[in-house]
Amino acid sequence: MISHVFVGVADFQRAFGFYSAIMEVLELQLKFCDADKPWAAWMASGKARPLFIIGAPYSGAAAAGNGQMIALLAPTRTAVDKAYAAALRNGGSCEGAPGLRLEYHPDYYGAYFRDADGNKLCVCCHDAVA
Repeated sequence: MISHVFVGVADFQRAFGFYSAIMEVLELQLKFCDADKPWAAWMASGKARPLFIIGAPYSGAAAAGNGQMIALLAPTRTAVDKAYAAALRNGGSCEGAPGLRLEYHPDYYGAYFRDADGNKLCVCCHDAVA
């Protein structure tokens, strides 16, 4: 259903370090990075789509959306914890520490944070602990 998600960033190098740390934990591969454009994209191994893309907005001015959030799927709850920690280590700010969110469903485990441009992200796992 989704081809790609594009997140506009003001400082590409700062954003690339932030998102690279999270994508590494989530085992997503860098598909391309062109600092001259600037933009970069990640994808799941062996999948052409969807892509998660960061870069300078077409208009040139990055502004975080109000009420918008991108949720990245983690393979485990441990990966949620690690991605959240990587986000905070790389300039992110907390919007909700890792934990169960029973209001969504009994196995929803997520963490919420913002990047340095104010974009809100979630990393979540829907699986029950075995």
